[in-house]
Amino acid sequence: MIKLLNILFVEDDAIEVMMFNRVVQKTGFNHRLIEANNGEEALSILRAKDVIPDIILLDLNMPKLNGIEFLKIIKNDEELNHIPTIIFTTSNNHRDIFKCYKIGIAGYIIKPLKYDDYLVLVKKTLDYWSCNELM
Repeated sequence: MIKLLNILFVEDDAIEVMMFNRVVQKTGFNHRLIEANNGEEALSILRAKDVIPDIILLDLNMPKLNGIEFLKIIKNDEELNHIPTIIFTTSNNHRDIFKCYKIGIAGYIIKPLKYDDYLVLVKKTLDYWSCNELM
């Protein structure tokens, strides 16, 4: 059974955010998207505790507080470290991948360049996490 997700999407590129929103709408499910432009904004959203996301999709290369810095903070926070965090980035740098898994990510996804591939990848990701038992 597919359940609807509260997704914190942390991304500084406005075009990427629009594309992600469009793809989520095409899945046919009303997943709730919470958007943050950088790690600082994402931390503010999480600490406000209005909505605790089921998953976090996190870009690495952002201003103010980048993805790895954000990841270190939430994985050291007793109230937030349980939230599955999936890196969603263009970086295929093996050091980044290793560092993120070492910190405690749930997955590392490299954004495809073609829209159709992007659509399939996001749908598979959301379908997978919609079937998981989450806290």
